[in-house]
Amino acid sequence: MTSLQLNGKTVSVDAAPDTPLLWVLRDHLGLTGTKFGCGMALCGACTVYLDGQPIRSCVTPLSGAAGKKLTTIEGLDGKVAHAVQAAWDRIQVPQCGYCQSGQVMSATALLSKNPKPSDADIDIAMAGNLCRCGTYVRIRAAIHAVAAQLEGAA
Repeated sequence: MTSLQLNGKTVSVDAAPDTPLLWVLRDHLGLTGTKFGCGMALCGACTVYLDGQPIRSCVTPLSGAAGKKLTTIEGLDGKVAHAVQAAWDRIQVPQCGYCQSGQVMSATALLSKNPKPSDADIDIAMAGNLCRCGTYVRIRAAIHAVAAQLEGAA
């Protein structure tokens, strides 16, 4: 059994230590918001936070998360997260929506560290989050909208 701090709760998982975290989340714990995209950490659909840092869960073994704080899209919370989710809805970022949990996780991480990102900052932070529908313009607009909202609330 492996113990995880998942979305603010302690959970135990009976899985091999080398099982990719993505499959532990989806198959063992029923948290299907984190998506399988490529299985090689290239697309970002499987992005979760490990100790507050965005990681690709498809290549992270369960053993790498043991005893660490893990946050999935289902557990994403707080002022910045809620603002990102609202902007995604308001600006109608998703088309098919498949990549969006990873996009939201990466955008929230960016705005939590850098509340006034430039286009270059956005490009760097969102690199590796692929969208087959090509909603990159709307993703950038939503990130800028949240930055403006957070600046106005300060």
